[in-house]
Amino acid sequence: MKKITRRSFLAVCGTVAGAAALTACGGSASSASTTASSVASAASSTAEKAAGTLSGNVATGGSTSMKNVIAALTEGFAEVEPGVTVSYDPTGSGAGITGATDKTLDIGLSSRALKDDEKNDVDGTTVALDGIAIIVNKDSKVADLTVDQLKQMFTGEITNWSEVGGDDGEIVLIGREAGSGTRDGFESIVDVKDSCKYAQELTATGAVISAVEANPLAIGYASLSAVGDTVAMVTVEGVECSEDTVKDGSYKIQRPFVFVTNKSVALSEQAQAFVDFAASKEAADLIRTAGAVPVNE
Repeated sequence: MKKITRRSFLAVCGTVAGAAALTACGGSASSASTTASSVASAASSTAEKAAGTLSGNVATGGSTSMKNVIAALTEGFAEVEPGVTVSYDPTGSGAGITGATDKTLDIGLSSRALKDDEKNDVDGTTVALDGIAIIVNKDSKVADLTVDQLKQMFTGEITNWSEVGGDDGEIVLIGREAGSGTRDGFESIVDVKDSCKYAQELTATGAVISAVEANPLAIGYASLSAVGDTVAMVTVEGVECSEDTVKDGSYKIQRPFVFVTNKSVALSEQAQAFVDFAASKEAADLIRTAGAVPVNE
């Protein structure tokens, strides 16, 4: 769906005028008026459709890791449907799925795949992929870790950086709070579910990054889309966390970004339009700009 431009609007007006003139030459004034009116009505309808006719609010909430992606998609959708407002409440993936389940949200946002029992009540639409980057302080000498090393580090079997090629110093584990999609994704992939020995459990991706930035002995994990240049990303088994390696599957610590909707209630027209837009090829560049990997292009 595209906005109507001044040029196309004038073209439509010209078509209306032309139709009226042609009809007037070959028939009565009444016939000309009727034809012109019909063409004008059709043109007006086309113009309205091209400019976007939906209105209302779409309530989304959940994954904090999807913040940049949702911001980009919302901005792009506003160009298509300027009358629609998309709200976003960053409360964590668990809360997003719950919100879709209990119908307090139009669209729940989850940065992990739905579990089998959750699929009884909600559907999931993957709109992007995200690499979970392993981050360390910029002063760290450790540049690469294996999945097994990560498992041993986060469960407390490896406690000193010297055991994985770094300087002597006790490893400080930084993670997300229970219910976080990033935490669930990391712990599931690395096989450390509910057994991590965190020094800190923080409630937002940005807080994890800040904590690692401030502590030379810290290690944590964060969405690729959120990591800037204040921390360093280590490679995992020799593979960097990037769009290409996430998309081709060679980077092992990755997860989906999912739109979650209730199975028992039809979405409003504006909410369905936002889901369709987010999953479309047209949204691919927006998703990429936000640091995630589009699944449709």
